Amino acid sequence: MKLLGLTTALFASTTLSAVIKRDAQFENGQPIDGKGKGGPILGGTNHQVDLENPSNLGEQSTDAGTVPNLKWRFSDSKTKIFNGGWVREQVVQDLPQSHDIAAAQQHLKKGAIRELHWHRVAEWGFVYAGRVLVSAVDEHGKYQVDVLEFGDIWYFPKGQAHTIQGLDEENEYLLVFDDGDFDKVGTTFNLDDWVAKTPKSVLAKNFGVPESVFDQVPDKNPYILNSTTSTQNVTGPNGALTGNSSYVYHTFQHPSEPVPGGGGLFYKIDSTNFPISTTIASTFVVLEPGGLRELHWHPTAEEWLYFHEGEGRATVFIGASNSRTFDFSAGDTAVFPDNSGHYIENTSKTQNLTWIEIYKSDRVADISLAQWLALTPADIAAAVLKVPVDFVEKLKKEKQVLIKGS
Repeated sequence: MKLLGLTTALFASTTLSAVIKRDAQFENGQPIDGKGKGGPILGGTNHQVDLENPSNLGEQSTDAGTVPNLKWRFSDSKTKIFNGGWVREQVVQDLPQSHDIAAAQQHLKKGAIRELHWHRVAEWGFVYAGRVLVSAVDEHGKYQVDVLEFGDIWYFPKGQAHTIQGLDEENEYLLVFDDGDFDKVGTTFNLDDWVAKTPKSVLAKNFGVPESVFDQVPDKNPYILNSTTSTQNVTGPNGALTGNSSYVYHTFQHPSEPVPGGGGLFYKIDSTNFPISTTIASTFVVLEPGGLRELHWHPTAEEWLYFHEGEGRATVFIGASNSRTFDFSAGDTAVFPDNSGHYIENTSKTQNLTWIEIYKSDRVADISLAQWLALTPADIAAAVLKVPVDFVEKLKKEKQVLIKGS
């Protein structure tokens, strides 16, 4: 009889949960939980945004306290268009919680040039469409010219001279900078801008040519300009930047990291395998449908993210009982505060979730919740969580990283 009563109770509980889920209206863009909380939105709203962000409507009952906005959509950025391409940024004024990192999407047509320039901060780039030619010179007169395609990365230390040219009909890449306030004066220095602001007599003396050579220098620097693809080779007495000095990392020419959880692909690119990249560490992640980037935190830096494809969700715990859940889709950026606990879940049943993680650090580092518990005396962990000791004893002692969806 007791077994029958338990079965009846479980059935009743399951039925009630199904009814609540059916009556909840989060998927319809309304803050209604099906249990008596909430009500329809009657004032002005962007219904499409509400549909894409059910977590903002209160869907996750575990969210609590006050957590600032940690998400920015590149679609909300101002796009600057030029002859030959465009750029749209996310800086600290857009996402105030991103103290360490600013970013941009940049597009070049075939032959178009992001003019010669340098920055007061380091620049990191990831090609996700087309092919580009990167060219750079360091303070020792060493140089690098290389072709990058999907998945390839460059890193230019602060102050290094460089330029980028599109090689395919349409080319696009993610740019990352290790300073959230990237747009402030004194961060970027463009060649045309500098030359136009220098007296021609000085230019002539510096280069040993007539002043007339500089008659066509643009008054306003073009930033991106149309041109034809380069056919010239570069040589120099000090040689090329190669080996540990190389500014380029061809990601998919290297093996991915082990993923014991079996839920996807995980590439780590930091100073341990890309030695020049001392201030920006990164990962390229592909998470299978229904999969989970396991619960963890990062001990060395904020985590900045760019979501390239798919749909996902993450809950961020910032301490003192404060947590908030965010929904993500392609083109979104996010920042998780330094040492905050979180996961990332692929909410699609059919599509991979692909994203890039960025840290203002020389290496990628994370601490796994499950591994921490597994390597703590089981009776202590069980006593704190009020869970069975055998649950803790069965936890895997290695990081799972990406866990397969059930």
